[in-house]
Amino acid sequence: MSARVDVRKTYKLYIGGTFPRSESGRSYEVFAAPTGGRRGAAAAPRFLANAAMGSRKDARDAVVAARKAQPAWAGATAYNRGQVLYRVAEVMEGRRAQLVQDVRDSEGLTPARAEAVVSAAVDRWVWYAGWSDKFAQVLGGLNPVAGPYFDISAPEPTGVVAVLAPQASSLLGLVSVVAPVIVSGNTVVVLTSEDRPLPAVTLAECLATSDVPGGVVNIITGRTAEVAPWLASHRDVNAIDLTGAADAEGVVWGELELAAAENLKRVVRPGGSGPEAVEPDFEPVPDLSRLAAFLETKTVWHPKGR
Repeated sequence: MSARVDVRKTYKLYIGGTFPRSESGRSYEVFAAPTGGRRGAAAAPRFLANAAMGSRKDARDAVVAARKAQPAWAGATAYNRGQVLYRVAEVMEGRRAQLVQDVRDSEGLTPARAEAVVSAAVDRWVWYAGWSDKFAQVLGGLNPVAGPYFDISAPEPTGVVAVLAPQASSLLGLVSVVAPVIVSGNTVVVLTSEDRPLPAVTLAECLATSDVPGGVVNIITGRTAEVAPWLASHRDVNAIDLTGAADAEGVVWGELELAAAENLKRVVRPGGSGPEAVEPDFEPVPDLSRLAAFLETKTVWHPKGR
């Protein structure tokens, strides 16, 4: 029986609900993470696939797609957004075997640990989806005022958010920074882990076969240090999450924060606050503070009836 020839994959970006090649025409090799093994000479890295090398133009295209999709996504009912996002979790469950293999290859984990990571990622997606029609009651409120008025504070989405995904945590970390952004009606442009992009590519395929409208989530693979400055300085990006800048090669998150200040972007620093670098295996803990970070508060006054 003749041996099969490997089908070597070259993955694309995910922008506006489609899978375009990088405008630059470039790609880069992705290798499996080391898993230990016998002592002695290190084995040659195992080739996994080619990933698209995103460029400045790709980032701009992703922002345009995110801006176009944002009004309709924010205008959907909270219940509908929750149902749409829950469907993503269902699709992820259907792709569990592939996600587990991607996480094993990307992070060098045992089968049992990779299974646990995928389960945690799906559970975390469901957790945030469940907040879609509840966060407004918790983060908003009726304010007491002196006068015959109702004074109501209601949270609203910020708009287009750029996200630098954690470098080491290729799936759970990715879900932890994307889900809290989109559940409230924001749209997102996310830079994946540079060396571990394959779980993000599979997540993109899950999104494409779910009910999430094109442009709500846009995924760019490539060199974080090359693309991140363009997103930080882009004037049509309303906020940026620098979580993945903590351990990305060649990235100084303070410089990105300075670029973001040019148009008064909201900035989430690595680790949530302060200059501390996060641990390499960092996965943001699920809580409402990450969701609240990308919300604006709108206050409405209304006369009371007699």
